[in-house]
Amino acid sequence: MNTAIANAQASFYKPMPIVSGKTLTDKLTNKDLPTGQGGFARDYVLPLKEGDQVSIDLTSENFDTLVTLIGNDGSTVAENDDGPDGSTNSLLFTRITKTGNYFIRVRAFGELAGGNFKLKVTQLKPL
Repeated sequence: MNTAIANAQASFYKPMPIVSGKTLTDKLTNKDLPTGQGGFARDYVLPLKEGDQVSIDLTSENFDTLVTLIGNDGSTVAENDDGPDGSTNSLLFTRITKTGNYFIRVRAFGELAGGNFKLKVTQLKPL
């Protein structure tokens, strides 16, 4: 691959680290990653270990949220549109089967909309 292209891609795609147990407040805008479906997405990175159980809670008063957990190989591990409370917020629970860096993708469901959101990742303790 051309080094200039690789450097341009590396400077364009910089997922932000996220810390488990803390609520992050951020904003989804048209300056974020184009999804190819008319909207935009923002990615966060989190190292996880095999056997970890995680909860990902994404809320917004500005748009219908969609959260996706993506493995280091680019595959979708889990995804959630609407949480169990009947709202348009997203709540995802999953167990990690392979140690590595995982990407949490925040986007608006089927909309061009964006706006403020809150994201919280919680690593759950096994029973």
